[in-house]
Amino acid sequence: MKTPRAVRGSPGPLLLLLLLAGARIEGYRPVVIVHGVLDGPKQFEALSLYITKVHPGTEVSVIDLYDDLNSLKPLWGQVPGFRKAFDSIARKAPDGVHLLCFSQGGLICRALLSVTPDHNVHTFVSLSSPQAGQFGDTDYLKMFPDCIKKAVFRFCYNEMGQDLSICDYWNDPHHRARYLRSNNFLPVLNGERPHVHMKAWRDNFLRIKKLVLIGGPDDGVITPWQSSHFGFYNMDEDIVEMRNQEFYRSDTFGLKTLDARGGVAVCVHSGVKHIQWHSNYTVFSSCIQQWLT
Repeated sequence: MKTPRAVRGSPGPLLLLLLLAGARIEGYRPVVIVHGVLDGPKQFEALSLYITKVHPGTEVSVIDLYDDLNSLKPLWGQVPGFRKAFDSIARKAPDGVHLLCFSQGGLICRALLSVTPDHNVHTFVSLSSPQAGQFGDTDYLKMFPDCIKKAVFRFCYNEMGQDLSICDYWNDPHHRARYLRSNNFLPVLNGERPHVHMKAWRDNFLRIKKLVLIGGPDDGVITPWQSSHFGFYNMDEDIVEMRNQEFYRSDTFGLKTLDARGGVAVCVHSGVKHIQWHSNYTVFSSCIQQWLT
């Protein structure tokens, strides 16, 4: 009787199980989180715990920059700092990273992706972020005493206003020409105001494999709430959804191309207030978890 022998170079069943188990634990891409306006890393402790609970071994980094009142500084001034912090994490991840960005942070992350050649972001999760802009009577307007939303443009669309982050995405549908001319952030990021970097930024943005857009009708801050899905008001303050937006139809920054290749996912969740998105486990399990592998 011949004695059974192992085939050289073939691991035994036990070793295979151990290798597979290790791959499952260590195979999750790192997650980089960028906070929103007037908050910081502390607000994302629950979300970080959710991620590591369902995906053990995941490296979660909440970038600790421009916290609290410092988040009100101009967005183009914040982007280089976030990019530097992001690069230090991403370069250690040969298989890529996921970028999860809340509220104003979603715009910072989109700018970061646009200006960073050869980035390795796999999935960009935009969590209740005013991607198409902000125009509404929300808590944001407490910074403008005795001022209603239809007058905010007078402050935002000038040199002084552009030194405040919120003005960088104030999108007044009744003053479209002034928005395009005087807002130095969102129209440039969207390619609504042509510039020499448009093609490069578009190519950089399209390096992502998936864009996940999350928001809902009870947010109470993002106005209109559909802005979290790239929808926005027209001059009559009726909602124009993403696929009918001019920046989508003209594909100025690559959104239409990304959508056409199946790279855009939308999650609508009702009953969630703005400050609850990152701590609501149902939102995490139904809208976020599946994309962070």
